Amino acid sequence: MTPVERADVPAATRIVVKVGSSSISGENAGQIAPLVDALAAAHGRGAEVVLVSSGAIATGMPYLKLDARPDDLATQQAAASVGQNLLVFRYQQSLDRFGIIAGQVLLTAGDLENATHRSNAQRAMERLLGLRILPIVNENDTVATHEIRFGDNDRLAALVAQLIGAELLVLLSDVDALYTKPPHLPGAERIARVPFGDPLAGIEIGSVGRAGVGTGGAETKVSAARIAAEGGTSVLITATPLVDRALAGDDVGTWFDPAPARHTADEGAALA
Repeated sequence: MTPVERADVPAATRIVVKVGSSSISGENAGQIAPLVDALAAAHGRGAEVVLVSSGAIATGMPYLKLDARPDDLATQQAAASVGQNLLVFRYQQSLDRFGIIAGQVLLTAGDLENATHRSNAQRAMERLLGLRILPIVNENDTVATHEIRFGDNDRLAALVAQLIGAELLVLLSDVDALYTKPPHLPGAERIARVPFGDPLAGIEIGSVGRAGVGTGGAETKVSAARIAAEGGTSVLITATPLVDRALAGDDVGTWFDPAPARHTADEGAALA
């Protein structure tokens, strides 16, 4: 059932959670364990959970002796090649505590634009979920080019939510919610809920994340939330340390209402 309120979140049966580079790499690598705790709790109550995780490039950077995100594509690809392996290993180490197996899914924008590739990706994801595997999705940075990149993993997460018909998308970052202006500025107020189609007129939305290793900020999350909501998925934007509360249905973050058509379909199915 698509949740229409935060209190409905624990009843969601198919959930996509997206986490950014700054939340699980470098000095924040320790946040992987509590993130996995929250994912495992949802998995344990029967939900099908997909994690869309950035961080391959950021995780690989120290091993290439880089102290800043590389600008050239070839070095980004090299860092991603090293980092993706380590990133999934770290997730699996943490998931082992719960007896959950991770499956790696690497996608390019071309995979979701090509009908055959999209169908293959959808079939693989459905089978993984049916087997109670927890898919960990990332952009395939090792082979992606500037021309065919998603641009940021917030958009990738929204498209994955559409691909598998997710009921809930949770977009995590280093800020606890959307605000009426950048949260460090005086007078900034949390936006608790965004009705479907609300243009957020007069709201100052930043385009850059707080940390320097990712590619997304509030602007990319709002854009992704709208993509997912248009497809009938409820969306919650909040901070990574609050993911356990988000998946428990607590009043955290900013909630985006999904398109009303999905609600009608759900109600009709329930009455059938």
